[in-house]
Amino acid sequence: MTLRCNLEKNTILIVEDEEDILELLEYTLQKEGYDTIGFTKVNQALEDIFEEESIDLVLMDRNLPGIDGTSFIKNIKQQGINVPVIYVTAKDKEEDILNGFDAHADDYITKPFNLKELCARVKAILKRTKKSVEILKVKDIVYKKSNKKFYIDEKEIELTHLEHDLFLEFIKNKDILLSREHLLEAVWEDSFDKKLKTVNVAVKRLKAKIDPKGKKEYIKSIRGEGYIFC
Repeated sequence: MTLRCNLEKNTILIVEDEEDILELLEYTLQKEGYDTIGFTKVNQALEDIFEEESIDLVLMDRNLPGIDGTSFIKNIKQQGINVPVIYVTAKDKEEDILNGFDAHADDYITKPFNLKELCARVKAILKRTKKSVEILKVKDIVYKKSNKKFYIDEKEIELTHLEHDLFLEFIKNKDILLSREHLLEAVWEDSFDKKLKTVNVAVKRLKAKIDPKGKKEYIKSIRGEGYIFC
């Protein structure tokens, strides 16, 4: 499995049982500037991925060992995971294609496929659907853009405006070390209270609210460098 995390980029989940095709898709889409997560089959790690990462698009093969791709997509849709789906499959009969669109497909690409056309379709789907995505999910954290609220384990977390902006900055930069200087510029902007100590206090208060028992360690302090959300 290839895993690269940066919520500033679109993250594409690819499920393809032929490893050479999977590697080609990942290589091509990464060159186009996307983050990719690849699986060759449906397993527990794949089923958990939507709880751990923010997925913007799924490229799904329908012919998979064990559970087929359409069944997996039906399952996640029933869970309320509203992510766009492109089937990339050898099933190319008219009834297969119609069945695919009935099974939650936003687009349908048959094998063999043209890589430039695939990239164009990926771009078009993301452009059409990105604006309508109202929920970010990272681990057990849910952020609803509609009301600008965070939820952990389905419980709303009461945050101040500053804490909201600070938490969102961390989530958008998952697994990236953020210096105190960066946080001051990104979150405090033109505030008069732009001191490094201010960042320390704000992060401490935020950590107390999102992880009061101190067991989850969402935000780690890196001595002398800053903080990282992971």
